[in-house]
Amino acid sequence: MNARESARAARAAAGPLSRTPRSLRDAALAAMSDALVADAPALLAANADDLAAAKVGGVAAPLVARLSLDEAKIRGLSSGLASLRQLPDPLGRTLEKRELSPGLVLERVSCSIGVVGIVFESRPDALVQIASLCLKSGNACLLKGGREALRTNRALAASLSAAAEKAGIPGGWMQLLETRDDVDAMLELDGDVDLVVPRGSNSFVRYVQEHTRIPVLGHSSGLCHLYLDESADAAMAAAIAVDAKTQAPATCNSIETLLVHAAAAARLLPPVAAALSAAGVELRGDEASRAIVPEMSPATDEDWDEEYLDRILSVKVVPSLEEAVRHINAHGSHHTDAIVASDAAAAEKFLAAVDSADAFWNCSTRFADGFRFGLGAELGIATGKIHARGPVGLDGLTTYKWILRGAGQTVAPFVDGRMSFTHREL
Repeated sequence: MNARESARAARAAAGPLSRTPRSLRDAALAAMSDALVADAPALLAANADDLAAAKVGGVAAPLVARLSLDEAKIRGLSSGLASLRQLPDPLGRTLEKRELSPGLVLERVSCSIGVVGIVFESRPDALVQIASLCLKSGNACLLKGGREALRTNRALAASLSAAAEKAGIPGGWMQLLETRDDVDAMLELDGDVDLVVPRGSNSFVRYVQEHTRIPVLGHSSGLCHLYLDESADAAMAAAIAVDAKTQAPATCNSIETLLVHAAAAARLLPPVAAALSAAGVELRGDEASRAIVPEMSPATDEDWDEEYLDRILSVKVVPSLEEAVRHINAHGSHHTDAIVASDAAAAEKFLAAVDSADAFWNCSTRFADGFRFGLGAELGIATGKIHARGPVGLDGLTTYKWILRGAGQTVAPFVDGRMSFTHREL
């Protein structure tokens, strides 16, 4: 099918899917979880073909690492689907309830969005997480992964959709788009697609926003920072910096810049830099940081705006907490930024001032993750401020409707004064 046909198939499935009971959607998630394990040989074979093609094509090592799928990852994805089943139903929740007048009751009730189009990177686990979140929240979806993962995504989509539909989910609820032309075509389908979620660079998110009338929930780059306050404990700072940079360098929640308060730079930088270097991180420092740790390479102005997705970290000494916040707000992507501090007042000031979806104190930025937040999984990490922000789970895939139940009331008596509103919260 082409993009238009896929969108129409998803639209046809969206209504029936939104009305399915939680028990059916959870049964489908269980079937999908089992299917991943049962279909593991075929999934791994498809992924091996993608990996081989990526290496021949000269794909960068960090991107190859993202692309890789193994048995441990499959077991983890299967377990994630099982965990998602345990979360409450996001649909049909009463968000507020109010009596407008005796016998006239208003409710705001959560409901699915409809058809969601998601464009994501060459990371097979992303497809599983996105598809499962869409199903649990009653949304049909159009999925477009990176071209390097095409074979793996085909195998995953076939496995998951077959399992869900066998469990009773309406056919066509998940559609796989395969080309950039498909994406451009989808962006024109404002009559069939209700929300577009682009994950990727700032330039790609802007491209999508400029080429569609469909609402866009942008998930742009992860240019994350770690700031070491003058009150920071050196051992804690080193441990957090190493984890935030090296635990998974190619992910959007790994740090790209380390900021250090000038008053503590001589105390903090040597042990932190030594720990990072021992972990294989290339450090690029400004003049002040290189005066303390001469082994660093010189940083350029471009480094402050670079998402390396690799074992590279820029380092800058700043004169104050306020300057650290200014730098983060000017150069960051409003994703996840953290402070290491023993001074609670300084930490709270940072948490309030930094303009980021996630602001952390004394912990690694790698905790910015839907599963780790207890959301079951994540559609991505939204860096904007509209509709959803930070890790987007089930709530970010719902909207609401107003439901008013009456007993024959009309507006005229309220206008001419014969009746009045009570507006009593229920």
